[in-house]
Amino acid sequence: MTRKRSQDEPHQLASAIRELNIRWARRALSLWQGHPPDKSPDQIYTGFEDILTPETIAGASGIQDEKTRTRIRHGLIDHYLQRKLMPHETEMQAWSRGAAANVDGEKIYFQEVIPWCQKSSTLLKRRKLQQETGPLCKLLKPFALNYWSIVLDTLTGELGFDSYIDYCSCKKSIDYHRLYRQVKTLIQQTNDPYFSAMEALSRERFDLPMERLTRFDAIYLLGLGQWDSLCPVDHPEATLSFFGRWKMDPAHHPGLHLHVQPEVGKSTQAISIMVRIPQEVHVFMRPEGGWIDVETLWHELGHGLSAVYTDPLLSVADRELATAFNLSEVYAFLLQRMVLSRPVLESMMGLPEHAITTIIYYKDLKDLSVFRRYAAKFISEYEMFSHGNVSDGRPYADTMARITGFYHQPESHLFDLVPEFYCADYLLGWLGEAVLADHLTRRFGRYWCLEADAGDRLKALWRQGNSLEIDPFFEKNGLGTLTADPLLHRWRQLSGTSSPIRKHT
Repeated sequence: MTRKRSQDEPHQLASAIRELNIRWARRALSLWQGHPPDKSPDQIYTGFEDILTPETIAGASGIQDEKTRTRIRHGLIDHYLQRKLMPHETEMQAWSRGAAANVDGEKIYFQEVIPWCQKSSTLLKRRKLQQETGPLCKLLKPFALNYWSIVLDTLTGELGFDSYIDYCSCKKSIDYHRLYRQVKTLIQQTNDPYFSAMEALSRERFDLPMERLTRFDAIYLLGLGQWDSLCPVDHPEATLSFFGRWKMDPAHHPGLHLHVQPEVGKSTQAISIMVRIPQEVHVFMRPEGGWIDVETLWHELGHGLSAVYTDPLLSVADRELATAFNLSEVYAFLLQRMVLSRPVLESMMGLPEHAITTIIYYKDLKDLSVFRRYAAKFISEYEMFSHGNVSDGRPYADTMARITGFYHQPESHLFDLVPEFYCADYLLGWLGEAVLADHLTRRFGRYWCLEADAGDRLKALWRQGNSLEIDPFFEKNGLGTLTADPLLHRWRQLSGTSSPIRKHT
């Protein structure tokens, strides 16, 4: 006999999911600040055990509204998986926390690798880092494999999905098969501008071809650290005065909390934590100095500002239960690119022409390089889950090297893997950023970001929160279709532009 569904049940389930999300966000806040959380992972689910069952998840399939059904069902699945994985994640984190590479007597922990490569490394030290990380990845591999075994068995065995790709597609409303073909085409279309420019940079910086360099060298190159001397601000928060043009004050917005001080114990990974949208959003970063800080802050502000300007009268599902975050990435990439654009570098930072030309050229090359890295990861992950062989890292290493031009370790593939094809969210976000930037340029002119009306236009978009998925959102708002043409136009210009730097020894 089928249980009769209460009219209030979707609302009750949405409220329960929201409460669990808040609890996890509070825990993340404490961890990112280097403080002990007030709840252990198992305490987070106290009082919610009865709804985190396969029966409740199956029952949610009967919710009539499609969007509400998807968001509630997958919100329940998220917490069902999280609860099941907690013991295994705790064990893996305990082992990972102490994992460190020893480079000339210096301990480099996994979470410190990126800032260390960007700011504290040399070519020789990065070689030693690579030698050290291989054995560490092999040591931790059984824990990562166990994690993925539980995820895949639960999704296909208990919850009835055909495959991991099927699960991600149902959750995020993305046709990954189509996106896979589109991304492979984009790789082909950007091969020439990418390899000509990146090969030149590799030889200018190191007197070495790309094939002799590694992923860790790429991290160094793409940090823009060699041009930090051109950066006119000592701290990224000094750039926040720009938003006065849009009648915004990120530093004093009641819902936005910026944690941008170099506090001891704070995580090196920048993140935006949405506790309650739009009432409480936290932006975390640990400054390292230079352009990378400015980029990082403005990327996270794209997430944070779009959240705190969300209409509070939207439903919980439309504000806080999104299953994909590619639209938020559109805004993050838009602001990240904007801060190193000609209008901002010229009018706000007062840089001379030669410095503006240098920064813009290498910002474009960096963006293309990072886009291709995300594309390579998505292709690797799609093929990995299509073939059903998660343990073999060789195909990943081969694909990453072929597309990025830099050597990648086969041993590291599981530690470069982000759940639910988040790399695809980045790719869609970047496509959307270029389309949105084109729209703003047509409407407000080449220097659109200096116009108050452009800020009003963005606030009108932000007010809609997560009420629509990315494709219908662009269509409804007259922004155009999500095409790669603006990105391709932007990056093809690298082919006809010479490197503006002199050779560094």
